[in-house]
Amino acid sequence: MARQVSAKGYEVFLPVYKSRRRWSDRVKELELPLFPGYLFSRFDPTHRLPILITPCVIQIVGVGKTPVPVDEKEIVALQAAARSGLAGEPRPFVRIGQRVRVEHGPLCGVEGTLLNVKGAQRLVLSVTLLQRSVALEIDGASVTPLSQGTRGG
Repeated sequence: MARQVSAKGYEVFLPVYKSRRRWSDRVKELELPLFPGYLFSRFDPTHRLPILITPCVIQIVGVGKTPVPVDEKEIVALQAAARSGLAGEPRPFVRIGQRVRVEHGPLCGVEGTLLNVKGAQRLVLSVTLLQRSVALEIDGASVTPLSQGTRGG
């Protein structure tokens, strides 16, 4: 689907992660979408028909029939995560937890939620509109907490 939308001249972004799958005779590493069933694309919502008639496109995320864009800060954060090379994985959407900003490394400036999973620090980046999140293993010493009133992507 990403290739088909891109071939129509639209900017697309499909964040992926690596997953090891075991079969009876081998183990294979696959690239899977971080948000199965979703493709991010930049387009004019008043001219969305070419997107909607693309095979495998079911609908455009929004309220009712009105498309709603994903917050630009959230997309920028996901793109930084994709470029970082850090191992990521899909996570349930997180509403609670400490909001932090990364101060050092490839994700410098990115804001997210810090979790402790099995003794490892993870930065959770969320796409609010989709109610989906991705967790990246990170050095907890590279983040600083955001103040209570601060809201970032």
